Amino acid sequence: MMLNPNNPTVMFMRVFIAARIQRARRLEGGASALEWVLISALLIGVALAVGKIILDKLTKKADSLDLG
Repeated sequence: MMLNPNNPTVMFMRVFIAARIQRARRLEGGASALEWVLISALLIGVALAVGKIILDKLTKKADSLDLG
């Protein structure tokens, strides 16, 4: 599954995750904050993957409808 890097959602998520990582590095409780960043990144990745799967299935179903 390839995500378009120019997609506004993908761009937002990249900036969001980068900001979270940068913030986690500045915090004194680094290990705990870094764990939260990794968990957040993982959950965001799963959400994007599930969204892509659903979008693909809906598009496939919509394309197969005979409207004429």
